[in-house]
Amino acid sequence: MFKKTLLALSFAAASLASTSTFAAENVDLLIQNATVLTMNQERQIFDNGLVAIKDNKIVAVTDGSDIKEYQAKRTINADGDIVMPGLINTHTHVSMTVFRSLADDVPDRLHRYIFPLEKELVSREMVRIGARLGNIEMLKGGVTTYADMYYFEDEVAKTVDEIGMRAVLGESVIKFPVADAANAEEGIKYAVNFIEEYKDHPRITPAFAPHAPYTNTTEVLQKITKLSLEHDVPVMIHLAESDRENEVIAKRSNGKTPIEYMADIGALTHKLVGAHVINASDSDLDLLKKHDVGVAHNMSANIKSAKGVAPVIKMLEKDIRVGLGTDGPMSGNTLSTIDEFNQVAKVHKLINHDRAAMPPQQVIEMATIGAARALHMEDTIGSLEDGKLADIIIIDTKAPNMVPMYNPYSALVYSAYAMNVKHTIVDGKILMQDRSMTTIDENEVRNEAQAFADKVRKTVIASGETVQ
Repeated sequence: MFKKTLLALSFAAASLASTSTFAAENVDLLIQNATVLTMNQERQIFDNGLVAIKDNKIVAVTDGSDIKEYQAKRTINADGDIVMPGLINTHTHVSMTVFRSLADDVPDRLHRYIFPLEKELVSREMVRIGARLGNIEMLKGGVTTYADMYYFEDEVAKTVDEIGMRAVLGESVIKFPVADAANAEEGIKYAVNFIEEYKDHPRITPAFAPHAPYTNTTEVLQKITKLSLEHDVPVMIHLAESDRENEVIAKRSNGKTPIEYMADIGALTHKLVGAHVINASDSDLDLLKKHDVGVAHNMSANIKSAKGVAPVIKMLEKDIRVGLGTDGPMSGNTLSTIDEFNQVAKVHKLINHDRAAMPPQQVIEMATIGAARALHMEDTIGSLEDGKLADIIIIDTKAPNMVPMYNPYSALVYSAYAMNVKHTIVDGKILMQDRSMTTIDENEVRNEAQAFADKVRKTVIASGETVQ
């Protein structure tokens, strides 16, 4: 009898241990019944998958067969919708939303129109208002991280912190007087102070942003490179973008290209992200690869300005880090990375006379893990994998333009609109749910931007220009 009782107690203990071993894991958010585009190294897709989030990180991405292993505080039933990494906009000037659609077809627009307009109107108020508006536009279009170059970037940082996004923010440095600095040296001091203030922020990476090689001196570019390495922060720059840049740099460097010049002065490093890179030879591309430089590809802005198309297919063949960008909203007009997809795919087919060029999966890679690589952030964002930060978007596949969906990559690139993004999650927090913002009053931001637009209209009319 004693032996039977002991055996029964042992069996009961074993059962309790077994139950304890397989207890459901507590998580904060569980996304289930999803078409999961992981963008991991194997580019796995789960047709009925799940993503589990705890705190600000992903703890599981599976085929959904293990759903009983998770106990969630909150669950989203994706009902077959696409769940994928948040989009990463590798180049923009977010605060310029307040100048959107002005002088769209003016030749030499940057020097004849944009620079003079900025001289009159750029202020902390303008930067804050424009950034808040742009942040909402990007979040509603599925952008969870963006790389920005502008003035008063500490003001942009406040808006990023307020809304809950992730961003790489570069304080602009340029050789002539601007709103927040009388010269390049003052711009560098401003940038250093900004970097010191935000260097430990969990979602904001401060950076230097020399405007371009031709708008800064060799000495300034070298100083910024040295400081970026000392402070371990990125450098963002417009590079190999325009004929004017080619001419100025060739004169300065005895005929070298902007990329050759940057290499010669020691300014090509793994900290550098070059925006545009349209005028790049094969040898230029070899230099970018050698120095592990990231590239921001801005198709809409480049074709709208008739500057050309960057040789991105060659870049990808050389395994150069390339991500998609929108450029500023006064250049490409929208901050929607999704709007870039279609043009990136089709224009590269056209200029290469090859229907098979730039397939949809490659485009989505450049918007997610490729963009993360361009910013040297691939260890933390850009794909849905255990241990990565929970930056995730859910895209409606029931919208008429997305039905039927045979291939999720093709549907995203050739059919999707920014408005198809239903939910946006950054750092594990839902910032947009069912198209409604959760951390900011969209109407308030829109009204503030409309009021500032009245100031812009008066300034433009006073200058003798036509507002269209």
